[in-house]
Amino acid sequence: MFETKLVESSRGTFEVFTRGEGESLIFTHLYSEFNSLGNLMSQQLSKLYKVYIINLRGAGKSDDQTEEYTYSMDDAIHDIEAVREGLDIKQWAFAGHSTGGFLALKYAVMYSEALTKIIAGGLCATGEYMNHPDSIYSKKNPNNKRMLEIFEQLRAPEATREERRTLSKEWIMMSLYNKDAYYDMLTRKENGRTLMSKIDYFTDELKDYDVREELKHTPVRAYIYCGRHDAQCPHVFSQEAADLMPNGTLKTLEYSNHMPDIEEEEKFEAFLESTLQ
Repeated sequence: MFETKLVESSRGTFEVFTRGEGESLIFTHLYSEFNSLGNLMSQQLSKLYKVYIINLRGAGKSDDQTEEYTYSMDDAIHDIEAVREGLDIKQWAFAGHSTGGFLALKYAVMYSEALTKIIAGGLCATGEYMNHPDSIYSKKNPNNKRMLEIFEQLRAPEATREERRTLSKEWIMMSLYNKDAYYDMLTRKENGRTLMSKIDYFTDELKDYDVREELKHTPVRAYIYCGRHDAQCPHVFSQEAADLMPNGTLKTLEYSNHMPDIEEEEKFEAFLESTLQ
């Protein structure tokens, strides 16, 4: 279990979960809500780092958006910086997957001086993945129509818990190379509830998201990873981000889709250990 605390900052109050020892590391995701269980990747990281999971604005007991502070990626990074200052931490590492990885790239170009490194995967430096035929978010992808139907049904207030569980399983299966990993996931004690209102905000913001040019100039050490068969943000985009960053490297998990932390758990944990070097 992670220790729970509320951190007062210059931009509001944020719920933070802490576990582990060693170098300080923040872990978060743009539209997930965590609790004291954390999720699998944060649990893995807590064996190596002192992990701070932050519930971003609108998640858990953290403050919601206001007229001044929104759900945007930029505001999320400013919020995270305010939390760092509230915790009186000089520098820390940042780890994130998927939209957490998007935030890692944003952090690296907005506040490089606050970071020791980033560990990020399943990501893209632009919104271009939404047009790539190998991404389920592209209209060119055969799974896109069904994925949009699933999202619409998940938004329905009348959907039962069992219906939501069935829909979530179908969505997750689209993002697994090893389908048996889903049943392994069910045995794990973890949490990372998806907030649909924040997904909608993120999707609208993507049209203006592009950090490729800025990545060329950031000095931050970047450990990028991706599953070879990633169906959300195809592998080519993680490769692009790693190539753009002067101190970026890419680890490819050959038998994974979007969830290498469980699809190739031992290799993924070995990758995480390599980030301590």
